[in-house]
Amino acid sequence: MPHIEISPPLLDSGEEGVVRPTQVIVDLEALAHNFQEIRRWVHPAGVMAVLKANAYGHGLVPVARLLAHLGADYLGVAVLEEGILLRRAGIRTPILVLGGVLGSRIPLFLKYDLTLTASSMETLRQISEAAGALGRRARVHLKIDTGMERIGVHAENAERFLEEAVRCRHIHLEGIYSHFANADLPDPALTRWQWDRFQEVLGFFERHSLPMPLRHIANSAALVRFPETHLDLVRPGILLYGVYPSEAVPRRLSVRPAITWKTRVVYLKVVPQGRGVSYGWTWRAPRATRVATLPVGYGDGYFRALSNRAQVLLRGRRHPQVGTICMDQMMVQVEQEVPVAVGDEVVLIGCQGPACIPVEEVARWAGTIPYEVLTSINTRVPRVYRGPETLLRVLQDRQR
Repeated sequence: MPHIEISPPLLDSGEEGVVRPTQVIVDLEALAHNFQEIRRWVHPAGVMAVLKANAYGHGLVPVARLLAHLGADYLGVAVLEEGILLRRAGIRTPILVLGGVLGSRIPLFLKYDLTLTASSMETLRQISEAAGALGRRARVHLKIDTGMERIGVHAENAERFLEEAVRCRHIHLEGIYSHFANADLPDPALTRWQWDRFQEVLGFFERHSLPMPLRHIANSAALVRFPETHLDLVRPGILLYGVYPSEAVPRRLSVRPAITWKTRVVYLKVVPQGRGVSYGWTWRAPRATRVATLPVGYGDGYFRALSNRAQVLLRGRRHPQVGTICMDQMMVQVEQEVPVAVGDEVVLIGCQGPACIPVEEVARWAGTIPYEVLTSINTRVPRVYRGPETLLRVLQDRQR
């Protein structure tokens, strides 16, 4: 299948064809399929595709270009720098910066036509003053804290906040939103409590006969479990990338994982019986044992916590990782009957033939969640995008 390599700038010489054996393969067809599944499920609500943390490890700009081409109504990022990067890449789709705002940086939001989150009365006034000084109107979404206790005005104190937002002459009040803290937990009670609080806040606009701004609260878990929360926009994050938020979320959408993390065997040896492997000798060979070295480690985002717990795919079979995972290398035990050679492909996350290691399993081994596994894959790992030529061309088009 055709592909594009997008490598990090490790080489100053512009050498072509030099790509690390450790790569992340991103399946554009899976991403497109997932987006279309979500859009079908939530229609007539729009979709704000969440691209935080390098698009959950899949590559910020390429994924943004693809989703803009597919018709995403909005893009969501965490920080100002992500929004600027997308604008400089030619992305024209509306972009909401979901994180907090420092007053001194507000002119940059306006320069790059980014939508601001106003999460306090003070921030609202700072935005209005900065926009007024530039003779502009800032596009703003108000953040209401219904139970996350992160940023946003508490729902019970929202009346004055909304009144002030409506009065600000230099603010275009485009949207209002909140965030669920527990939508991926089995018990729906807390999510329904947050939903009721948000509905009470939204009643302000009806009571004052004001036009309703764009409303959004549903994350990946909520858009699947609680269709009533779809409102005007939904904000899928991890579901876009083919991973369900938790076991409590029913598999109602047929999304597909879009990422495969691969490397290759770079060294083979036989470790004598009783000899330890790697730092601290946390694993010792029970007998004379073949061990393969892989050029990947915690410096790439393959957690040290996976030491002596993880498995990889080699020749279509699972093999245990052994010894402490190093910054740049790790070792794998290979059974004698397996015909392994230097250069053989190894899959860390994804499938090799019928055998698969899903990101959820890697997260369990590490004692964490799939979100952290995906977003921790270091940017020194090249992203290689595979898909039909029609989608590959989208990634190269700055006008999308």
